[in-house]
Amino acid sequence: MYYIYALYNKKHNKIYIGQTDNLEVRLMLHKEKTFKGSYTFRFDGEWILIYKEEIGNRQKALVREKQLKSFRGREFIKQHIPL
Repeated sequence: MYYIYALYNKKHNKIYIGQTDNLEVRLMLHKEKTFKGSYTFRFDGEWILIYKEEIGNRQKALVREKQLKSFRGREFIKQHIPL
């Protein structure tokens, strides 16, 4: 099982969209700033999970991730940002 997820940083009004086969570990890595040089590492402030979706395999997860990174996909994700 793979997961597509979106994180939001309220301090900088930034969204990150990614995919993984272990969501718990990946969220911990983002929170602890383990990904040196990554997009989420560059911004201080808290990254919160605003969206997740289960996908059956990695190939489909990559396709869905690409869809969510498109203009329409980002508009869809923005609807999940907490006020």
